[in-house]
Amino acid sequence: MSQTEAMHPKLGRVIDNIDKVIIGKRDISILSLVALLANGHVLLEDVPGVGKTMMVRALAKSVGAEFKRIQFTPDLLPSDVTGVSIYNPKELRFEFQEGPIFGNIILADEINRTSPKTQSALLEGMEEGSITVDGTTRILAKPFFVMATQNPVDYEGTYPLPEAQLDRFLFKLRMGYPTKAEEFEVLTLAEKERPIYQLDSVITKEELAELQNEIQHVYVDETIKHFIIELTGKTRKHPSIYLGASPRASIALMKAAQAYAFLYGRDYVIPDDIQYLAQYALPHRIILRSEARFEGNSVEKIIHEIISQTTVPVQRTLSHK
Repeated sequence: MSQTEAMHPKLGRVIDNIDKVIIGKRDISILSLVALLANGHVLLEDVPGVGKTMMVRALAKSVGAEFKRIQFTPDLLPSDVTGVSIYNPKELRFEFQEGPIFGNIILADEINRTSPKTQSALLEGMEEGSITVDGTTRILAKPFFVMATQNPVDYEGTYPLPEAQLDRFLFKLRMGYPTKAEEFEVLTLAEKERPIYQLDSVITKEELAELQNEIQHVYVDETIKHFIIELTGKTRKHPSIYLGASPRASIALMKAAQAYAFLYGRDYVIPDDIQYLAQYALPHRIILRSEARFEGNSVEKIIHEIISQTTVPVQRTLSHK
């Protein structure tokens, strides 16, 4: 796998910095950074208390970005996310008060505890990099990255995210419980002062923006593009799948692969990148047929089958410069 390769020096420092706070979840740190580099967004789903919020805070601190947190609750309104116009009697006019969405790295905490109407307040910002309030479109600062956390949908008091919202997330990730050894290390770190308070930035927002621009020049061979199309196309024809991956999913997978290759010091994408990232970029965009769920099938299992049954392309020469 590509994970054995040497990382880009600056990005390697970011991952090492996050490792000081998040124990045993290096793969999640890497995928979160890949999403940030690719101008995507991440949905972290897991039970409470496994470090989802800490992951977002550590990433924000590591890249010197402005961090904003939105605690989603059942009574949260869309204006609580985007902001609202308030009348100023001295100036005799309305003034716009920015909501917490006006930041660089946004933690949408427990996003599925609020109503779909409020969830959708994030949609325009995640897709367009701007929001429209009272007929006026306002551009969001760059970088703009949303990392949402949610409890599993079978938990009480949760609202399933609509398909349109899920499709805006580049990856859906799960933290999982730590091992005994990892949990022991977590307890040792938390024995005194929490390590997140000691974390410093290792790159600047300006450096991050430069790296995001460089990723656009990572080469994607025609064979790789056809490989992506083959994978997503099979999800649309699979008998157990009601709704397959959209063209947006194909674009997301390609962009993620460019960022992943760049993270590991390559200026070209290889098939391994696609195979690895597809298991995180595709499942949440797919809906199974009810009979398939009844038979015990899962989206993750079907994606693995599709990947294993799809012929890996033999790349042509990579002397593309």
